[in-house]
Amino acid sequence: MGQIMYGWSLVCPREHREHAVSDFTEAEYLDLQRLVYAVGKAITKTVPTDRLYILTLGSQQANRHVHWHVTALPQGVPYEEQEMKALSHENGLLEMSEEEKAGLAKRIALNLEYGSSG
Repeated sequence: MGQIMYGWSLVCPREHREHAVSDFTEAEYLDLQRLVYAVGKAITKTVPTDRLYILTLGSQQANRHVHWHVTALPQGVPYEEQEMKALSHENGLLEMSEEEKAGLAKRIALNLEYGSSG
């Protein structure tokens, strides 16, 4: 799977859930959001970030497993290329070797501070 922006990460529950709110208890949802927060902090410590994007996407027709996308908008992206345009595949995908992807994932993981309570 290609990446659009450097450091793009996914956070998802281990159990199958389809709806971002109604398939969770409040406690389960808040636990996942603590992890989303920690991943966001790790990404911003790892890659230059002008703004952090966090969103959940999918549909009932495909990709029915709920998950959160967490990605850094790089610094210096012109305004007209930000927000949904920055997330579009029409701009192409980053060319990264498997070794580069693994190295970036390792650096993000080293910056991940997520307590044992989560």
